[in-house]
Amino acid sequence: MDSPRQAKNLNREPKRTQNRPSNPPQKDAYARLLGQHRSSKFSLYLEQYAKDTEFQREGNWPSPSPKAQSDRQNIPQKQRDQVPHDFSDSSDFSPSSMKRKGEESSLSLYMEKISTRTAQQDFERMPGVSDRQRCGQRRDTATSQDGDVESGEELGSLKPNESRKHQKQQRKTKDSNKDVTSKETDSFVARPQSPNTAGTSGQEQEKMKKSKKKKAHSRQPEEDRSGEASFQSGMDTLTSSANSPADKGKNRGARGSKRPVFESYMTFEEVSRGLKRGELLQGKLRINPKKYHDSFIPSPDDRRDVFLDGIVARNRALNGDIVVVQILPREQWKVDYENMGPTVVFFFLQVVYIVEKKHSRAVTGFLKFLPDKPFAMFSPVDHRVPRINVLLADCPEDFSSRPGDYANTLFICRITNWAADSNFAEGQLAKTLGQAGEIEPETEGILIEYEVDFSEFSDAVLNCLPKNLPWTIPAEELSKRRDLRKECIFTIDPSTARDLDDALSCKRLPDGNFEVGVHIADVSYFVGEDNALDAVASRRATSVYMVQKVIPMLPRLLCEELCSLNPLTDRLTFSVIWTITPQGKILSEWFGRSVICSCVKLSYDHAQSMIEAPEKMFAAEELPPVDPMHPIDEIHQAVLNLHSIAKNLRAQRFTGGALRLEQLKLSFTLDKETMMPQGCYVYQYRDSNKLVEEFMLLANIATAHHIHKRFPQIALLRRHPPPKAKMIDELQEHCDQLGINIDLSSAGALNKSLNTSLGDDKYTSARKEVLTHMCSRPMQMALYFCTGVLKDEQLFKHYALNVPLYTHFTSPIRRYADIVVHRLLASSLNCGPSLGLSTEEVEKQASHCNDRKTVSKRVQELSSELFFGVFVKECGPLESEAMVMGVLDQSFDVLVLRYRVQKRVYCKSVVGLDSFHHRKVGKTSELTLVWTAEDREKAPVEQVRTAKARK
Repeated sequence: MDSPRQAKNLNREPKRTQNRPSNPPQKDAYARLLGQHRSSKFSLYLEQYAKDTEFQREGNWPSPSPKAQSDRQNIPQKQRDQVPHDFSDSSDFSPSSMKRKGEESSLSLYMEKISTRTAQQDFERMPGVSDRQRCGQRRDTATSQDGDVESGEELGSLKPNESRKHQKQQRKTKDSNKDVTSKETDSFVARPQSPNTAGTSGQEQEKMKKSKKKKAHSRQPEEDRSGEASFQSGMDTLTSSANSPADKGKNRGARGSKRPVFESYMTFEEVSRGLKRGELLQGKLRINPKKYHDSFIPSPDDRRDVFLDGIVARNRALNGDIVVVQILPREQWKVDYENMGPTVVFFFLQVVYIVEKKHSRAVTGFLKFLPDKPFAMFSPVDHRVPRINVLLADCPEDFSSRPGDYANTLFICRITNWAADSNFAEGQLAKTLGQAGEIEPETEGILIEYEVDFSEFSDAVLNCLPKNLPWTIPAEELSKRRDLRKECIFTIDPSTARDLDDALSCKRLPDGNFEVGVHIADVSYFVGEDNALDAVASRRATSVYMVQKVIPMLPRLLCEELCSLNPLTDRLTFSVIWTITPQGKILSEWFGRSVICSCVKLSYDHAQSMIEAPEKMFAAEELPPVDPMHPIDEIHQAVLNLHSIAKNLRAQRFTGGALRLEQLKLSFTLDKETMMPQGCYVYQYRDSNKLVEEFMLLANIATAHHIHKRFPQIALLRRHPPPKAKMIDELQEHCDQLGINIDLSSAGALNKSLNTSLGDDKYTSARKEVLTHMCSRPMQMALYFCTGVLKDEQLFKHYALNVPLYTHFTSPIRRYADIVVHRLLASSLNCGPSLGLSTEEVEKQASHCNDRKTVSKRVQELSSELFFGVFVKECGPLESEAMVMGVLDQSFDVLVLRYRVQKRVYCKSVVGLDSFHHRKVGKTSELTLVWTAEDREKAPVEQVRTAKARK
């Protein structure tokens, strides 16, 4: 990793043009495929195939069945022509497609599919066809940011009978390399445009392109649009791998019915049989936001990702959907012997069924007017979502006459249909949000797009809350609980927190040990099972924290009043109390329902001041209001004792093999009236934060063991799978090439490596953060699960914490999973109702909590990005030193040191850069930047950028 150079003008929009050489048309599919795979083994395999094909054409081999031929003709052209460009491993499967298509070679099927490319060569020789149409590489005339046709025109194709005629002509030709395209020219005839397939002229597309640039600049003044990187990398892939005629042919048509762009889905019965036989694979689809052609689902062992190449392979599935994919046989897997070794493979895969549409199908974006068309083009901000045709009748009344008035207006559009014969979805406008770049419209768009329920709670829900306010604890309930109201118990939270979930206590015992308590708000007392309040909490599953507000899981009466452990107020709690030695050894443990009265609400700043000044006598005005029953000195000493024990617990955890990937978070100061960002700073994670974290972890681990022992089949726990093995191997190799000494063999080994010195200068912490970011990429998300679903208890383990069992118990105000755990704990202690939960019910709720937690995290990130963009727009341009994190062929990623944000810098958009050159040194990318000299008489200044570490 290079020491940083000042990265200026990070808010510039990258240029959209790309200079790529056009690929001359190949005469033969065999020659083209051979040129793409340079390994000698694969070359020999293809040469043998060519000989076999020659025999087959001469009639020495039996021809495929008519059904097989028909099946092949129905496969979309784009799917035929795409060549995967990434690698992944998986288990061996035998797909049902092979049983339907007989005993033919998989490579034979593939070669026959791509042989239809010769018809494309005819088109490229047609009179009047421009170089731009032949190359199909100009984004403004060929594709949109998400890889679809800009104009809305659909794919054209040969008629079925013309296609069969074409195949007969090929079989009559003895020489496989002979050009037969002249006979097929008449096949390409322009067909009439329909409202659903109409396109725009080149001039109209050029206008749309300019409008797009203007809107993108106004929408994201500082942020680099990820779609730019996505588009460039995706187009590079397409043009370098095959220069697909399917992509070139999107703006052309032929007489007759439209040929499907996507395969038809399998039936439910076919999918069920295929999954049982191991011929199909089910998983959650993830689409790379920076390279939208690439998508993945987890392999069955969850240690690798299975790769799907291209938009057609996704077959209309969107990010987050649960899909079923078909895996072609091993002989059709391609191996890159030269670069990856023979153990790393990628497959030809395709989605054949969508089990559950997890994606909301609602997206934010902009409307584009298409002259002489009965519909407008909706362009989503998220480039992983297709462009959407919206009927003009559904658009604002004056949109057709004054489309420029809406150039910067942000809309919400819902996808209503996506036909198999269309590159574009169909949809309806759901709402006009407002001007792009403004906080409230953008925030509302984020919430709607990610299906965050921010509506007011219904009367049915509010009727489940206590009616007599101010509420007091019933005497009958007090008699059932351990009374801890006279104990020195306090909360430590962010200064702005209103939902106080947890409190701590610590008192010294006569024998020198300590009684330490973690006291958690007893939300399950107020949220009964199977009522309206429980239903909405279950559905929301988590509170969503944005920069300027919180979308609560529960009504504010509970979040901020009745459940919140506010100071000097009696509150119901669930407590875990330990007898513990000063060294952190646990001697005894008690669980139970209790009642407390917090003596003070401390912020992390207050606790940190106490830790840093152990001898100081704090005055009353330096702290929030304190219960007179507990002197400030008593509270101060309790904080110091907790800090001392926490340090020992933390040391034990990391000695035992735990891992913490600490990534810094950007926080904002807001104007109290306008809620606009006034400044930003990097949030500091200090000893006071670590103190609270240690005891929350201890309580969660203890609770996990307790409920699993009592309910081994229905316990709701949280596991953290180990990182993807393939990605870990790649990271290890990459670090070795960069000269970074790192051990990725286990969580503990990685943690030790990250805490090894990476130099001794002012950039040491930045290097550590960059390395931490690199190491976080292979990591998987932690997941809630039901213990009765997983039979192997080794899968219960939490990788980062390096503990066998873990759960969430400490935040029931903001997480529904914690409420379920509280109910299990109460039932196990006979202080709550018996549960009628089944394994299936718990697993279903666990899965839903996983989905909503992922959404909550993403919404929080988008909110932070929005506020930072607005801050830069108002106060920028800003200058900061930056450290190179990664290098691509036309750009490089940096960590902006002042704000600890990661950005992509496009070479073509950097002011003062004369030229740049990219090359590979082994597998490491290297960019040479040539800067224009300030003195024009002097030679330009060269600067080499890599991601190489300096020690």
